[in-house]
Formats: sequence, C-alpha cells, structure tokens
Amino acid sequence: MRDISRRSLLGAGLGAAAAVGIAGCSSEESKLAGATGKGSGDASGSPSGSPSAKPSPTAKDARLIGDGSTADTGKQPHQPAAPVRLEPGQTPPQFVVFSWDGAGEVGNGLFPRFLKLAKEHDAAMTFFLSGIYLLPESKKTLYRPPGNPVGASDIGYLTDDHVKDTLKNVRQAWLDGHEIGTHFNGHFCGGSGSVGNWTPAQWRSEIDQAVSFVTEWRTNTGWTDLDPLPFDYRKELIGARTPCLLGQENLLPTAKKLGWRYDASSPGGTQIWPAKMGGIWNFPLQAMPFPGHSFEVLSMDYNILANQSGNSTKGMTSRYAEWREQAAGSYLAGFDRAYGSNRAPFFIGNHFEQWNGGIYMDAVEEVIEKIAGKKDVRLVSFRQFTDWMDAQDPAVIAKLRTLNPGQKPEGGWIGFFKDA
Repeated sequence: MRDISRRSLLGAGLGAAAAVGIAGCSSEESKLAGATGKGSGDASGSPSGSPSAKPSPTAKDARLIGDGSTADTGKQPHQPAAPVRLEPGQTPPQFVVFSWDGAGEVGNGLFPRFLKLAKEHDAAMTFFLSGIYLLPESKKTLYRPPGNPVGASDIGYLTDDHVKDTLKNVRQAWLDGHEIGTHFNGHFCGGSGSVGNWTPAQWRSEIDQAVSFVTEWRTNTGWTDLDPLPFDYRKELIGARTPCLLGQENLLPTAKKLGWRYDASSPGGTQIWPAKMGGIWNFPLQAMPFPGHSFEVLSMDYNILANQSGNSTKGMTSRYAEWREQAAGSYLAGFDRAYGSNRAPFFIGNHFEQWNGGIYMDAVEEVIEKIAGKKDVRLVSFRQFTDWMDAQDPAVIAKLRTLNPGQKPEGGWIGFFKDA
C-alpha cells in the first residue's frame, strides 16, 4: 500500500483525534441536516441496451407491505442483463461505484441534481440512507441508539418538509435503477457510545431500528397522502457503510446473519480487486493519487477536504477553484490508474453537502461527465457490482487480485487467465 498521510487516514475515522468530524461526521452536516434541531451495462462488459420497455411501477401496481410505507412493485426497473463470467482473454470491465452517505435531501437540491446526472449518463449509484432521515424530530424518542441517550443523534433530524423531500428522492432513485443501502441512524463516531465500540448485538439493534424507520414512516409521520417507497426494504438491503468507517469488525457477523452480501465500511483500501471478509464482499474506500502531494488520499469527498482546509467546511474562498481542480484531478488519477492497468473497481464516497462552496459536488460531476461512455467503463451500484463478482469464477478473481495498483497483466489480458 502506498504511503498515505496521517491526515488522510484520520479522515477515514482512524486515530483517536479523528473520531469526530471526518468522513461525514462534521458538525456542519448536523446543521445542514435540519433547521429544527439505471444500469449502465451488462456485467460482461457489453452495453445493457435501451431501458426496459416495461413502465415504471406505480402505486396502483403495488402490493403494500406492513403499514403501507413500502410496497412490492416487482422487479426493479433499469437493471443490466444478468452477469456472465469473463471469457478467457477478455479485458475486465472498469467498474466505478459512486455512493452517497446519508442520502437526505435537505433543500440544497443535490439529491435530484445527481439523479438527473446519473440518468443523463446511464449510471447507477448506491444511496446509503440514514434511517432517522425518515423519522420526524417530534418522534425522535422512538430511536434508542446503542450506548447513547434515547433520541440522541450526532446528525440532525430533518424538518418535516425535508423528510418528504427525502422520501420523494429515495422513491425516484429506486425507480431509476439505483440501490438503497443503509448508513444506519445516529452517526456516533466519538466517545464511549461510538459505533466503533458497538457489539454485534448492538449493531443488530441499530439495523433493526434503521429498517423500521424506513418501513414504518407512514405510522411515524401520520402522512397518508404520499406514495409508498416502491420496494421491499428488507430484500433491498444487502449492504452498508458505517459512520466514519468505524466498527466493521463487529458489524460483519451481524451483516452475515442478516444475509447481507457486501460491506463498504473499510478505510484505506488499495486499488486492487476485492476479497470477501467474514463471508461477505469487502468494498473499501481506496487510497488514490493526490495531485501536488507525495501521499495518497482516501476516495471520499470529506477526506479530500480534510487535506485542503483541515476540518473546516468553509475554508479560504480564494482557494476554492484550486481545491476543486485538485479534487477532480485526484478522482481522475485514481480512475486512470485502474483503467490503464489492473482494472480494479474504483469506489468513490460522497455526501450531499456544499462543503467549501460545493466544490466537491462539482468535482464529482466533472468526473462522471469525463469517464461515462468510455470503452468498458461501467458506472454501477454496489448491488450490481456484487452480482457481477458473485457470477465470476473464484479462481479468476484470485488471479485478478495478484495485480497491484497500477500493474498491468504481463503480456496483456489474452494470456493472463490461462492458469486461473
């Protein structure tokens, strides 16, 4: 693994001094959270073709679940063809997964902005929804966070209007072909109640509550004039990212028991092909080149920010243009390294935030626009990538894992798998 600065590792939630404020743990996020307190190609690497001719599910097509907060509307629209195994000598697709922690719409228009961008570029993404973003603040005592006071949360509860906006955008995201995962609930990263200290049983309590807030929002809000979420969340939910990338070790046994298929909580992975950990796929955020520096930075917006403006989300405005260019350059350098060598999947984590004037959102948009449509590039959700990984010959994945970051297969891809 290449040398990574202490500050970039702190951004991953490593080190006692960094347990709060990094990787989506900022107090600014809490302020912003509430004033009141399509598939892009089949997995073999060929285009998926035109979107499904079947109309998107509607409320009248739904089989309501529970109190009607969610519904089974059938197969999710805009999914790629069933994945197939790589053929001998075939170049692996270059998978890129853009994911979003929290996934609340708080009036800044970022959720619909990236839904629109994804549709324009035939991209699928993963939205790690924080369960309490569907729980009105007036009902916060329903939340009993492990190791913390009843109703406590290190991110703010949303206003009622923002809860409605979040419901609207989560609903649209699934209909557009994106994945809805979980970012759990209260985002506790510091002190004795930190998620880093939770037991497997405490993780189970947190997960059960996150699921209940999504599947019982109608009961908790009393709103009867809104359409249900068009998916069965208990079946939809197959993976997560923990707050501040903490607590994965004790989460995994619970995730495995629940039948989850991947976890995206590990910090500081290198750009190599993934392996399973605890029986499920481990999809870490990755160290990527950081223009102008000898060290690498974690592939998440807040970690770039931490190396640019410290922990301040409102740094020197005179440097915004420079920092935006550096952020985009870092993502593109990570992409180019994988695309031109071992074709390891590239995982990018984001937040719907206007940190440092929104430069990280602009950088992500620039990257999507530059890489979408390139040969073999597949902008997919973690669920779609998991489907592809599960369809491959384990010996082929093991062979791919022998390639280091930036390492090309000796003699090209044609002979690379001959011993796999």
